[in-house]
Amino acid sequence: MTKQVKIGNVLIGGGVTPAIQSMCTTKTSDVDETAAQILRLEEAGCEIVRCSVLDEADSHAFGELKKHIHIPVVADIHFAKKYAINAIESGADKVRINPGNIGKEEDIAMVADCIRAHRIPVRVGANTGSIEPDFLKKYGRNEYALVESALYNVGILEKHGVEDIVISVKASSVPLTVKAYRLLAERTEYPLHIGVTEAGTQEMGIVKSAVGIGSLLLEGIGDTLRVSLNEDPVEEIYAAKNILRAIGMDDRFVDVVACPTCGRCQWDSMGLAHKVQSFVRPYKKKAKVAVMGCVVNGPGEAQDADIGIAGGKGVCILFAKGEIVEKIPAEQAEEVFLARVKALLED
Repeated sequence: MTKQVKIGNVLIGGGVTPAIQSMCTTKTSDVDETAAQILRLEEAGCEIVRCSVLDEADSHAFGELKKHIHIPVVADIHFAKKYAINAIESGADKVRINPGNIGKEEDIAMVADCIRAHRIPVRVGANTGSIEPDFLKKYGRNEYALVESALYNVGILEKHGVEDIVISVKASSVPLTVKAYRLLAERTEYPLHIGVTEAGTQEMGIVKSAVGIGSLLLEGIGDTLRVSLNEDPVEEIYAAKNILRAIGMDDRFVDVVACPTCGRCQWDSMGLAHKVQSFVRPYKKKAKVAVMGCVVNGPGEAQDADIGIAGGKGVCILFAKGEIVEKIPAEQAEEVFLARVKALLED
């Protein structure tokens, strides 16, 4: 079991359910725009948010930003000791740095002293674009280089008395990401931030993230996660929640099951399934809703559903726990079924 670290009011590590993260796409010093994006992320289920620090104004923005949001905020800084110290003193709940690119030994010591004084954690790590040159030369671009590079940076912080550390070793390759985290998990007890970096746009990015993150979580590896997508960051949160749900780590949701349909289907079950999925998204309640194509197998295949619907030519049936409760005309299916689902979830 990994060490537990506290980020604001959120605990990661120590066996708790992995926390979901995302990163803002706004200019951090534009507090209004950044806060608005974070509030959208919060509503979607984000638990920790990261913001870039590109200049002096960004580094001073965290105190004001935290007045408007409700989740811990992480300052992401590279190559600038001054910005790291400013962000910490401004109120960042955690920083993401690599000591190797902060500067000279005395610069790293000053940042480490500030981290310890404010009792906040720090994330360090490596991805395939930031492997320390010595390890890249020694190993090539592989899991050994990633892990050694990350642990090298951890060692620098440990040398200066920093103990609350989170580590990441990401690649855009799913197999490499999984191999790197497996190796890292054998080498450290620090909590791990997992994800597939540069995963791409929504279509492929979700697949790569689900395979990589899901594989690691099923092996007990990972304490906090980000699904990295070239999309609105809110989509990252929905994808992360779905990964946790698919592997059984979160049951606070409405599970919508739907058959793939076949030639027996004589009504628009596919269209209704999409509408039901969108409708239930805001609800944090354990329930199962089924949209099945035909009455031949529908009630039986979804007999554990709290409510379900299946169709025939011109007629649909509603069922609960496998038992038929009502027959309705197919043209009324959407209106009636959504009303039933709403009643179930708001009971």
